[in-house]
Amino acid sequence: MPARKPKVIVTRKLPDSVETRMRELFDTELNVSDEPMARKVLLEAVGRCDVLACTITDKIDASLIEKAGERLKLIANFGAGVDHIDVAAANARGILVTNTPGVLTEDTADLTLALMMATLRRMVEGAAAVQAGEFTGWAPTWMLGRRITGKRLGIVGMGRIGAAVARRAKAFGLQIHYHNRKPVSPRVSDELEATYWDSLDQMLARVDIVSIHTPATPATFHLLSARRLKLLQPHAIVINTARGSVIDEQALTELLAEGKISGAGLDVFEHEPRINPKLLKMPNVVLLPHMASATVEARVDMGEKVIINIKTWMDGHRPPDRVLPQML
Repeated sequence: MPARKPKVIVTRKLPDSVETRMRELFDTELNVSDEPMARKVLLEAVGRCDVLACTITDKIDASLIEKAGERLKLIANFGAGVDHIDVAAANARGILVTNTPGVLTEDTADLTLALMMATLRRMVEGAAAVQAGEFTGWAPTWMLGRRITGKRLGIVGMGRIGAAVARRAKAFGLQIHYHNRKPVSPRVSDELEATYWDSLDQMLARVDIVSIHTPATPATFHLLSARRLKLLQPHAIVINTARGSVIDEQALTELLAEGKISGAGLDVFEHEPRINPKLLKMPNVVLLPHMASATVEARVDMGEKVIINIKTWMDGHRPPDRVLPQML
């Protein structure tokens, strides 16, 4: 007799190929409507499943974990960031937490460069002018942006994504500067011709572009605080494809409005999905709907990692992408 398939509840709609494979391997319950689960529904789900396959739209906090049933043994997150999960509370209950690292690197790096170019060259503003019928012909001083080549790029967080951004930026002729908990290896540093700053403050005061690539943790909350944002030069731009909470969004908005920061390209927001109404009206800001990993390839790869983590756990082994409290 085959072993019992674990009960897996999936909280959001995933790619069809991923859902089909999950149905083949597990006793899987899908979210056909693709609406984020209400708190009441989540509470009911964790009370009767072996595995919760969740996403960033689910708040898996300590109180929810406390009410989980004895069956729940694995929270398999569809995504790399786990700031919406109380990993310590899960660990205390003997519940494993996994994520999907690595597969988002190239797509996030691509979008980061796209945001840099769109912001510096006023691409969204220009497209809007064309669509509004404001383009009456070429003019020498109309819609002037800034050249990307030769600028100093300051990367905050030189992990996988930060390094991938640096490689692309170097090809565009940017000078790479970075702040990290520790310097990257000499091999990577030599490859990127990168300048390391142990002081974030000193780096921010000297670069033309700041790009954020840190996870959301208590230590990185408002890492770019009002004080630090004021260190930027007036012509500098800020790019964020990491997590909105890393930047004091209200302070950024005020400095942009005052012309003390030239522009911003944001894919994430501090109070997502709510966005500061003032940001929505600013012509010098490019806003995207948290789409850095939104490629067919990335989402399928994420789903496959979720499946591997569940299958490995089901077979009695440690999942390859387990997240531990001290890793955060």
